[in-house]
Amino acid sequence: MEKIIQITSGRGPLGCQWVVAKILKVFLEEAKQNKIEYEILHREKGDENLTLKSISILLKGKEPDLFLKGWLGSICWQGKSTFRKLHKRSNWFVGVFELEGMEQIRFNEKEIRFQTTRSQGSGGQNVNKVNTAVRATYIPTGQSVFVQDSRSQLENKKLSVERLKEKVMTQHIQQLERKMQETWNNHLQVQRGNPVRTYSGTDFKKNYQDKSFKKQRNILKNELKNYTNELN
Repeated sequence: MEKIIQITSGRGPLGCQWVVAKILKVFLEEAKQNKIEYEILHREKGDENLTLKSISILLKGKEPDLFLKGWLGSICWQGKSTFRKLHKRSNWFVGVFELEGMEQIRFNEKEIRFQTTRSQGSGGQNVNKVNTAVRATYIPTGQSVFVQDSRSQLENKKLSVERLKEKVMTQHIQQLERKMQETWNNHLQVQRGNPVRTYSGTDFKKNYQDKSFKKQRNILKNELKNYTNELN
C-alpha cells in the first residue's frame, strides 16, 4: 500500500520551517523502525539553511495507515525560536496531511510504442531514403516525442526513450504540484490547541509527549477490570 503525505509549515514563520525539518528527521526514523519505505517526492526549501516550508513523501508498506494514525494532524513544538530569541511566542505548529487521490507514476519502457519514419529537413541522402527518425509514444499517457537528431535509428531510439521519460515525469511532477496547490488549504488549517504530538527542546526524540492517551486508557481499563472483579 502506498500513501503520499505532506509535512508543512503552512504560512508559519521561520520557526515553523525549522520545526518541519526537525519533524521530518523524526518521521523518517520512525518510518524505518516500522519497516515502511519512503521516497522524497518534492521539497520546498525554507528561508534559511536547514529549514523547510514543506515536503511531500511517498510511503510504501503493509500498514501505513496504522503508522500515520500517530502523525496526521497538527504537531506542536514548545520552545524559543533560535531565529527570534526575543519573540514571546513559545508554541510553533506544523501540519502533517495526506495527499489523497495521488499515485506515484512508474515509467515502464516496455509500454512505449515506437514508429520509424524518414527524417525531415536537410541532412543528405540518408534523410530521404532510410527510416532513421523515431516517434516514441508512452501508451499509458498518450504522450509522444519525435527524434531525428542522429542518422542512426538506434541512437534516435535511445534518445527518444530518455526524452519521453523526462516528458512523462515532468508532467507528473506538475500534476503533483497542482495537487499540492489545491491542498494549500491544509497549510491554512493547521489546527492549534489540539496537536497529535507535542515536542519541546531541541531533542525531539526525548521530549515527545504522547497525545494519544493510550496510557491513560489502559490505566482506566485496568481500574475498571479490578473494580468489576471486586463486585463479583
